[in-house]
Amino acid sequence: MFEKLLSKLEDPNYPLLGPNIKCLKFWGLLLPEEKTFMRKFYICVHSCMFCFMITEFIDIWYIGSDMNQLITNMKSTMLAIVSVNKVVTYLWWQKDWKNIMAYVTKADIEARTCTDEENREIITVYTRYCRRISYLYWLLTYTTAAAVIALPMSYWFSSSTYRDNVRDGTEDYYQVVSSWVPFNKNKLGGYLAASAVQSFATTYCGGWISSYDTNAIVIMVFFKAELQLIKNRCSKIFEVDDEEEIMNRIKECHRRHNVLVKYVTGIVLRFL
Repeated sequence: MFEKLLSKLEDPNYPLLGPNIKCLKFWGLLLPEEKTFMRKFYICVHSCMFCFMITEFIDIWYIGSDMNQLITNMKSTMLAIVSVNKVVTYLWWQKDWKNIMAYVTKADIEARTCTDEENREIITVYTRYCRRISYLYWLLTYTTAAAVIALPMSYWFSSSTYRDNVRDGTEDYYQVVSSWVPFNKNKLGGYLAASAVQSFATTYCGGWISSYDTNAIVIMVFFKAELQLIKNRCSKIFEVDDEEEIMNRIKECHRRHNVLVKYVTGIVLRFL
């Protein structure tokens, strides 16, 4: 059952990046090309998330000199800043990211057509490694998000003192994340509404982080694997006696190396 579920994430058009591209599209980091409803919807959600981050900064003003609440706020606010920065830069450089993923997909498909057993073993190893990284990182991120969302509820049911303090007004409700809302979040109705907004933001932030990070890691793993494949090809250039075939092999290794250097250098100059 679990394997069947994971197989749904595969895409024959993207043998390596299939699950990562689907994750990017699901969380709206890879926007549809056409000006469709979904493109507008994702832009709207990203904008709302940016506004939510602002409410976390506003909440700092109302916290005042309460150091415990300030530290709690800063933990989520710093993570929100990192997440929003990733999304903004990814959307701003969307064309560059798509070019890189197009190159990775093309080079990966070319490598998979090779009949050399040693190269095919390298491909199998790095594909399996990328899948493990992606799935385990997703599991870690979504589990963390679920734990953050469930923490206030578990705190409520596990501590009778906390419940009594909330009822008599000596203690405020424990929030999912610290943020400002334009209503009283220390009343039950306002608290539930605020918790719903905060839970959605936490879930979406987790989706942003998981899709962005795993995509970047898989691309870097591929760069390393491509170097291994080129090295292996170079070691076998002179295994034949045909001079024309030797020249073709040299040209192919040179071409793949130049293209790899082009995109690696482009990433360093553009993103770092």
